[in-house]
Amino acid sequence: MKPESAPPSIAALALENEELRAQLQEAEELLTAIRTGTVDALAVQGPDGPRVFTLEGADQSYRTLIEQMNEGALLLGHDATVLYCNACLAGLLEAPLGAIMGASFNQFVPVEFRAYWDELVGAGWAGKSKGEMPLRDESGRLRPFALALNVLQFGETRVLAVIATDVSARREISTIRARVAAQNALLERQQEELRAQVQAAAETSRILEGIPHVAWAADAKGRLIYLNRRWYDYTGQPVAGSFSQRALLTFLHPADLMPTMRLWQQSLNTGMPLEAECRIRNWQGSYRWMLARARPSRTDAGTIGQWIGTYTDIHEHKLALERIDQAQHELRENNQQLTRVNVDLDNFIYTASHDLRAPITNLEGLLETLRQELPPDCRPGEVSPVLLMMQDSVDRFKRTIDHLTDVSKLQKEQALPRVAVDLAPLIEDVCLDLQPLIQAAGGQLEVDVADCPTVTLAQKNLRSVIFNLLSNAFKYRSPDRPCQVRIRCRAAADGFIALQVRDNGLGLDLREDRKLFSMFQRLHDHVEGSGVGLYMVKKMVENAGGRVEVKSRLDKGSTFTVYLPR
Repeated sequence: MKPESAPPSIAALALENEELRAQLQEAEELLTAIRTGTVDALAVQGPDGPRVFTLEGADQSYRTLIEQMNEGALLLGHDATVLYCNACLAGLLEAPLGAIMGASFNQFVPVEFRAYWDELVGAGWAGKSKGEMPLRDESGRLRPFALALNVLQFGETRVLAVIATDVSARREISTIRARVAAQNALLERQQEELRAQVQAAAETSRILEGIPHVAWAADAKGRLIYLNRRWYDYTGQPVAGSFSQRALLTFLHPADLMPTMRLWQQSLNTGMPLEAECRIRNWQGSYRWMLARARPSRTDAGTIGQWIGTYTDIHEHKLALERIDQAQHELRENNQQLTRVNVDLDNFIYTASHDLRAPITNLEGLLETLRQELPPDCRPGEVSPVLLMMQDSVDRFKRTIDHLTDVSKLQKEQALPRVAVDLAPLIEDVCLDLQPLIQAAGGQLEVDVADCPTVTLAQKNLRSVIFNLLSNAFKYRSPDRPCQVRIRCRAAADGFIALQVRDNGLGLDLREDRKLFSMFQRLHDHVEGSGVGLYMVKKMVENAGGRVEVKSRLDKGSTFTVYLPR
């Protein structure tokens, strides 16, 4: 084993330090000489020993040109060693010139661009190459460069010359140019739109001057730009005078100003059409109702170019609506009053029929008692007719009370459910009840309801209608001819069916048709009746949404037609 060597003495260390200082000073002087052109060659220590690179053509003028140019310049060996670097590139990379010379240039290439850099270098050694990539400066920041690589021959030695141009300013200029181009394009579009608006405004004014309404136009923001002559005729303003939106608003009724402006602002915000009613003062100082309408006019790009609006005079229409509202209000009040009257009438009829039944019943009992108490020697020729007339009066009074009760029930039965009723069986059932009357009249009844086998109505009401119409047809028969009655049903217009009863009886004088359907009114007094039947028929049919029509000739017969909804 070799003995361990002794640690160097202080004197040896001091001597070594001095030698190093001398070498450092020599290197710095060498770099300065190379940069200033004092020397023409550079010796670089490599793995195979020192190599000398001769800087041929190192004329002072060329060195000055390279040193003062605004692009970075460097020479690289095959292993990317920097053989030469000008001050511009050192400044761009923010690194001392001494730290770059003799070092590997790869230290300034970002890791993510190493492959791209190797491609540029390989292409450069093969001939020429160009590209753009960032380089990392001494502080670690990236700066974009345009690189141009080319092979140079120095005697027998080939080196790779690299020109690095900082493109940061160029990119900023490109950005500025792009921004200027965009602004110019925007300005051109705005000017084009302005020209289109001017043309559209001229066309719009030509059209709006020809309509019989007040017309106006506003820009996309709602600023008034046009009023047609109708406005000046209506307000009395001079046509030559200038107009403004504020001046226009002074003509609106104070109560309508804020609601109208809210609707207008809503249209401006949403692009939806405007429709509002407001009052505008005319040249006489009177306010008239106007229908304000506005629609957006859009450009080819879909944006709103302007608003076109009109004021249409609806004053008379508005007053008519107010009169209708007032009439409807009065009608509702009248209906309410009639409803109360009907309720009171129903209550009166119910009370009267209820309260009168007891005394009539008592009177009838007294008559019976009187008959039984009369002495046997009483002259029947004198007393019996009086008793009979009294009994007849009592009976008619009872029938009147029954009819009043039926009328009262009719008012309460308006809401009876409507159902499909088979017509033929119902007529047959009514005929059974009327059989004594039909036989007494010696009449014939023809039934023709095949076209309408069913009728939609409350069954109780339909039976009452048919019963009253058929009984009247046989009651008021003519003594001069056999009684013939026909009942038929057919489809009518407007969704109705027509139920018709025709006879060849006495006929009616229709000049008194108002009495025909009135309560307790009769046009023939020689036949027993109360005058309530036709009133009830009319009420039941009208309550169902139908109507009753009558055609008649005296001594020829009558035709009653009942129209009922299907």
